[in-house]
Amino acid sequence: MHRALEQLSEWLAQAIQEGRAALNSLRTSTTQRNDLADALHRATQNGFVPRSMTVKFAAVGDARDMHAVVRDEVYRIGYEAIRNACLHSAASQLEIELKYSQELMLRVSDNSIGMDPAIADKGKDDHFVLQGMRERAARIGGKLTVVTSALGTEIKLIVPGGLIFRTSTPVRHALFAKMKILLD
Repeated sequence: MHRALEQLSEWLAQAIQEGRAALNSLRTSTTQRNDLADALHRATQNGFVPRSMTVKFAAVGDARDMHAVVRDEVYRIGYEAIRNACLHSAASQLEIELKYSQELMLRVSDNSIGMDPAIADKGKDDHFVLQGMRERAARIGGKLTVVTSALGTEIKLIVPGGLIFRTSTPVRHALFAKMKILLD
């Protein structure tokens, strides 16, 4: 009984920590400045990056104005990928790349020993991080891939430019109407 209570206490402490991290990510929303690169860079400074881990961050291409709803979903996917790599990978290097081109690409990779391919494919029972990232990606019309091997893990999100970048074309309006996302 004592051991079960200790385990419950550990789980509750972890749940509280994750809840605080989620609330913090909402507080540091990118909506105020529309600066996804800055927000993702700040995510590496939230205190969960181990001292033994080297973080490399790169933003490639010219930053573009993005729709807030889609941008915030990209941020939350990136935040979870960064956080999980820091907390669970035991990696010594973390690389984050944000690339602006015809589409938006976010890549978070580490040099860990990888994860079980079954977990990378379907997620872990009673854990919702990968499932949540996939659901967020699908909700914004993006494609999320998880590649894992003995050399590390890479999570990559690609969002078509017509869905994330602000333009005034009828195509954009039709895509958002189809996705039922309210534009600001």
